[in-house]
Amino acid sequence: MTVIRRPRRTVAVRHSPWPRCRRCSGIALDLGSSRTRAWIAGRGMVLDVPTVTFPGSGAIHPIQRGAIVDASGTARMLDRLLGHRLPRFGRPLVVVTTPVLDGPAFREAARTAVEILRPRAVHTVPGARAVALAAGADHSSPLLVVDLGAHLTEVVLLAEGAVTDARRTALGVGDLGDYGTPPGDLTDAVVDMVTAMLRQDRSATTRTALRRGILLSGGGALRPEITHGLPDRLGCPVQPVPSPHTAAVRGAAGLLAAAHHHPLATGPG
Repeated sequence: MTVIRRPRRTVAVRHSPWPRCRRCSGIALDLGSSRTRAWIAGRGMVLDVPTVTFPGSGAIHPIQRGAIVDASGTARMLDRLLGHRLPRFGRPLVVVTTPVLDGPAFREAARTAVEILRPRAVHTVPGARAVALAAGADHSSPLLVVDLGAHLTEVVLLAEGAVTDARRTALGVGDLGDYGTPPGDLTDAVVDMVTAMLRQDRSATTRTALRRGILLSGGGALRPEITHGLPDRLGCPVQPVPSPHTAAVRGAAGLLAAAHHHPLATGPG
């Protein structure tokens, strides 16, 4: 008897959609000194809460002025907020936004804190780059991003998506209420940082970015008492990104989605 063997069909291996693909679970984190925001693959934004931990009788702020001052406290906070939201045996990919300046110290502390979530890998992305990604900005020409946070303001110059210059001040929107800082002080600080960047740039990259206009993110982006004078004083368009409070974490979530389909898309971090 002759047995005819039919060739096996080749079946393409595809990733499951985010909600069904446990091995591809992921978390995007924006660890701010005032608010912690988290986006989980398949669920979207799950957290937008104060950055506090409760080791004893009172609340402690483990992140201050863009620095993780208490890595163990940050870990306890993440465990409390996210531990029960993850698959029991899952090992998520985690993407964390970081300040541009003092980035190495922040990245090291963030990696230590995030270990509580049992990640299979941790990638970091400069907050300004995440904002540009969330805004869908064209990276073919230089771009200036101003992040007006609660207790930290950064001015960052991006060229082809990479950070080429940055300035910061330990002043933010939270200081307007907490310490009675006049809004004009924050406006002056942004103008001074952009002006210093312009004067020291001998390649005309900053000038090119200014002609294109500035992207505003963070809680201060929608505060007209801070931003209304910027276009005239800087001589360029100034535009808040959509939903500026959550732009950074949404950009990090975009990197997660890219990593799901192209594992090398996030690059080393």
